Amino acid sequence: MKNNREISRDGSLLTVSIPMAIRKRGGRKVVMSPAGAEAWAHSRPRIDNTLLRALVQAFHWQHKLESGQYATISELATAEKLDRSFVSHMLRLTLLAPDLVEAVLDGRQSPTMQLQPLVRGFPVEWERQRHNACWL
Repeated sequence: MKNNREISRDGSLLTVSIPMAIRKRGGRKVVMSPAGAEAWAHSRPRIDNTLLRALVQAFHWQHKLESGQYATISELATAEKLDRSFVSHMLRLTLLAPDLVEAVLDGRQSPTMQLQPLVRGFPVEWERQRHNACWL
């Protein structure tokens, strides 16, 4: 990758242009490296609040089902005033590998791991989840 540099005539100002793109990830803006460039590493955890809230909600609903508070997903969806299909899709998040859930909680998940692709579906086998390049 070649950077464009420009020095003012008097030598007091250096301008550096670096190609980059800004994308929205989990409701936040993230600087994306250009193709072929080394990815920039975050110096602090990147909490994806959207994904985190969805995981918390899914595990909360799972607890309600397992405890017998609700007998079926349909009953739970009715009580929550949500579509049964939506609740079913969200409950799938409880099938994520424990280390991936922990990564989301710690803000260490891959920038490409987002809620929408996960809700559309992912492999149930934990090893395949870890190697699925579409969302990890």
